[in-house]
Amino acid sequence: MATKDFAVRTENHVANFGELGTLEFIPEVFGDEFLDGYSKIQDAQRALEGESDLTKMDPLDLRRVYVSMREFLARLMTPESAARFLRFEVIKGGKVVADFRSREAAEAYASELTGAVRVEDKSMRLPDRYLVELLEWTSELYAGGGDRPTGPSSGSSRASRRAGTPSKGSSRSKGSTSTAGRSAR
Repeated sequence: MATKDFAVRTENHVANFGELGTLEFIPEVFGDEFLDGYSKIQDAQRALEGESDLTKMDPLDLRRVYVSMREFLARLMTPESAARFLRFEVIKGGKVVADFRSREAAEAYASELTGAVRVEDKSMRLPDRYLVELLEWTSELYAGGGDRPTGPSSGSSRASRRAGTPSKGSSRSKGSTSTAGRSAR
Protein backbone atom coordinates (compact mmCIF):
# COMPACT_ATOMS: atom_id res chain seq x y z
CA MET A 1 0.00 0.00 0.00
CA ALA A 2 1.33 3.47 -0.93
CA THR A 3 1.00 6.55 1.25
CA LYS A 4 1.55 10.17 0.24
CA ASP A 5 1.52 13.11 2.61
CA PHE A 6 0.22 16.46 1.35
CA ALA A 7 0.97 19.82 2.92
CA VAL A 8 -1.94 22.24 2.72
CA ARG A 9 -0.87 25.82 3.25
CA THR A 10 -2.54 27.51 6.19
CA GLU A 11 -0.73 30.86 6.35
CA ASN A 12 -1.49 33.79 4.09
CA HIS A 13 0.97 34.80 1.36
CA VAL A 14 2.11 38.41 1.75
CA ALA A 15 3.05 40.84 -1.01
CA ASN A 16 5.06 43.71 0.49
CA PHE A 17 5.14 47.04 -1.38
CA GLY A 18 7.25 48.96 1.13
CA GLU A 19 5.68 52.31 1.98
CA LEU A 20 2.57 51.45 -0.03
CA GLY A 21 1.77 48.66 2.42
CA THR A 22 1.13 44.94 2.14
CA LEU A 23 -1.54 42.76 0.58
CA GLU A 24 -2.34 39.33 1.93
CA PHE A 25 -3.42 36.44 -0.27
CA ILE A 26 -5.34 33.38 0.87
CA PRO A 27 -3.21 30.29 1.53
CA GLU A 28 -4.91 28.01 -1.03
CA VAL A 29 -7.55 28.15 -3.76
CA PHE A 30 -10.01 25.33 -4.21
CA GLY A 31 -11.90 24.05 -7.22
CA ASP A 32 -12.10 26.32 -10.22
CA GLU A 33 -11.55 29.60 -8.34
CA PHE A 34 -8.19 30.25 -9.94
CA LEU A 35 -9.01 29.01 -13.45
CA ASP A 36 -12.32 30.88 -13.69
CA GLY A 37 -10.68 34.18 -12.79
CA TYR A 38 -7.68 33.62 -15.00
CA SER A 39 -9.88 32.77 -18.00
CA LYS A 40 -11.58 36.20 -17.64
CA ILE A 41 -8.19 37.86 -17.97
CA GLN A 42 -7.42 35.83 -21.08
CA ASP A 43 -10.80 36.72 -22.60
CA ALA A 44 -10.10 40.42 -22.05
CA GLN A 45 -6.59 40.07 -23.52
CA ARG A 46 -7.96 38.38 -26.66
CA ALA A 47 -9.81 41.60 -27.45
CA LEU A 48 -6.42 43.27 -27.93
CA GLU A 49 -5.68 40.80 -30.77
CA GLY A 50 -1.92 40.75 -30.25
CA GLU A 51 -1.56 44.52 -30.66
CA SER A 52 1.54 45.79 -28.85
CA ASP A 53 1.34 49.49 -29.78
CA LEU A 54 -0.65 51.20 -27.02
CA THR A 55 -1.61 54.06 -29.34
CA LYS A 56 -3.47 51.62 -31.61
CA MET A 57 -5.34 49.80 -28.84
CA ASP A 58 -8.96 50.48 -28.03
CA PRO A 59 -8.97 52.23 -24.62
CA LEU A 60 -12.09 50.29 -23.56
CA ASP A 61 -10.36 46.98 -24.29
CA LEU A 62 -7.29 48.09 -22.33
CA ARG A 63 -9.50 49.09 -19.40
CA ARG A 64 -11.21 45.66 -19.49
CA VAL A 65 -7.84 43.91 -19.25
CA TYR A 66 -6.75 46.15 -16.39
CA VAL A 67 -10.06 45.68 -14.52
CA SER A 68 -10.04 41.90 -15.05
CA MET A 69 -6.48 41.71 -13.66
CA ARG A 70 -7.42 43.68 -10.55
CA GLU A 71 -10.64 41.72 -9.98
CA PHE A 72 -8.81 38.41 -10.41
CA LEU A 73 -6.13 39.39 -7.89
CA ALA A 74 -8.72 40.70 -5.41
CA ARG A 75 -10.51 37.32 -5.45
CA LEU A 76 -7.28 35.69 -4.28
CA MET A 77 -6.80 38.15 -1.39
CA THR A 78 -8.05 38.09 2.15
CA PRO A 79 -11.24 40.18 2.54
CA GLU A 80 -9.34 42.97 4.31
CA SER A 81 -6.70 43.25 1.57
CA ALA A 82 -9.29 42.99 -1.21
CA ALA A 83 -11.24 45.86 0.37
CA ARG A 84 -8.12 48.07 0.23
CA PHE A 85 -7.05 46.88 -3.22
CA LEU A 86 -10.44 47.42 -4.90
CA ARG A 87 -12.66 50.06 -3.31
CA PHE A 88 -15.27 52.22 -5.00
CA GLU A 89 -17.05 54.60 -2.65
CA VAL A 90 -20.52 56.00 -3.21
CA ILE A 91 -20.61 59.52 -1.83
CA LYS A 92 -23.76 61.50 -1.15
CA GLY A 93 -23.79 64.87 0.57
CA GLY A 94 -20.05 64.64 1.22
CA LYS A 95 -20.36 61.37 3.15
CA VAL A 96 -19.54 57.80 2.14
CA VAL A 97 -22.83 55.89 2.10
CA ALA A 98 -21.54 52.59 0.67
CA ASP A 99 -18.45 50.97 -0.81
CA PHE A 100 -18.05 48.22 -3.40
CA ARG A 101 -15.31 46.17 -5.07
CA SER A 102 -16.44 47.06 -8.58
CA ARG A 103 -17.23 50.36 -10.25
CA GLU A 104 -20.29 48.81 -11.93
CA ALA A 105 -21.84 47.79 -8.60
CA ALA A 106 -21.08 51.20 -7.06
CA GLU A 107 -22.58 53.05 -10.03
CA ALA A 108 -25.67 50.82 -9.99
CA TYR A 109 -26.20 51.62 -6.31
CA ALA A 110 -25.54 55.33 -6.86
CA SER A 111 -28.09 55.46 -9.71
CA GLU A 112 -30.82 54.46 -7.24
CA LEU A 113 -30.05 57.39 -4.93
CA THR A 114 -31.43 60.88 -5.35
CA GLY A 115 -29.55 64.15 -5.17
CA ALA A 116 -25.87 64.80 -5.75
CA VAL A 117 -24.22 61.38 -5.74
CA ARG A 118 -20.83 60.37 -7.10
CA VAL A 119 -18.59 57.30 -7.21
CA GLU A 120 -14.92 57.65 -6.30
CA ASP A 121 -12.22 55.07 -6.95
CA LYS A 122 -10.35 54.70 -3.65
CA SER A 123 -8.54 51.53 -4.69
CA MET A 124 -4.91 50.96 -3.73
CA ARG A 125 -2.84 52.44 -6.54
CA LEU A 126 0.04 50.28 -7.74
CA PRO A 127 2.33 50.64 -10.75
CA ASP A 128 1.29 48.40 -13.65
CA ARG A 129 4.53 46.44 -13.40
CA TYR A 130 3.53 45.39 -9.87
CA LEU A 131 0.19 44.12 -11.15
CA VAL A 132 1.96 42.01 -13.76
CA GLU A 133 4.39 40.70 -11.13
CA LEU A 134 1.46 39.87 -8.81
CA LEU A 135 -0.21 37.93 -11.63
CA GLU A 136 2.97 35.94 -12.25
CA TRP A 137 3.52 35.34 -8.53
CA THR A 138 -0.05 34.20 -7.85
CA SER A 139 0.06 31.96 -10.93
CA GLU A 140 3.13 30.26 -9.51
CA LEU A 141 1.60 30.05 -6.01
CA TYR A 142 -1.75 28.62 -6.99
CA ALA A 143 -1.26 26.90 -10.34
CA GLY A 144 2.43 26.05 -10.33
CA GLY A 145 2.81 24.79 -6.80
CA GLY A 146 4.88 27.73 -5.51
CA ASP A 147 7.17 27.64 -2.50
CA ARG A 148 8.90 24.50 -3.71
CA PRO A 149 12.29 23.82 -2.22
CA THR A 150 15.04 24.98 -4.54
CA GLY A 151 17.95 22.94 -3.18
CA PRO A 152 18.86 19.36 -4.01
CA SER A 153 17.00 16.57 -2.30
CA SER A 154 17.56 12.88 -1.93
CA GLY A 155 14.56 12.31 -4.20
CA SER A 156 16.04 14.32 -7.07
CA SER A 157 16.88 12.74 -10.40
CA ARG A 158 20.46 11.96 -11.25
CA ALA A 159 22.35 14.46 -13.37
CA SER A 160 22.11 13.93 -17.13
CA ARG A 161 25.15 12.60 -18.91
CA ARG A 162 27.25 15.14 -20.70
CA ALA A 163 25.65 16.21 -23.98
CA GLY A 164 27.35 15.76 -27.35
CA THR A 165 30.45 13.93 -28.42
CA PRO A 166 33.94 15.32 -28.93
CA SER A 167 34.31 16.55 -32.50
CA LYS A 168 35.98 19.12 -34.67
CA GLY A 169 33.96 22.31 -34.98
CA SER A 170 34.48 24.68 -37.88
CA SER A 171 35.23 28.38 -37.56
CA ARG A 172 35.24 31.33 -39.97
CA SER A 173 39.02 31.10 -40.21
CA LYS A 174 38.63 27.72 -41.92
CA GLY A 175 40.60 26.16 -39.08
CA SER A 176 39.18 23.69 -36.64
CA THR A 177 38.76 23.76 -32.91
CA SER A 178 38.32 20.79 -30.66
CA THR A 179 35.01 20.91 -28.78
CA ALA A 180 33.12 18.58 -26.51
CA GLY A 181 29.37 18.97 -26.44
CA ARG A 182 28.28 22.47 -25.50
CA SER A 183 31.39 23.60 -23.69
CA ALA A 184 34.83 24.17 -25.14
CA ARG A 185 37.82 22.48 -23.53
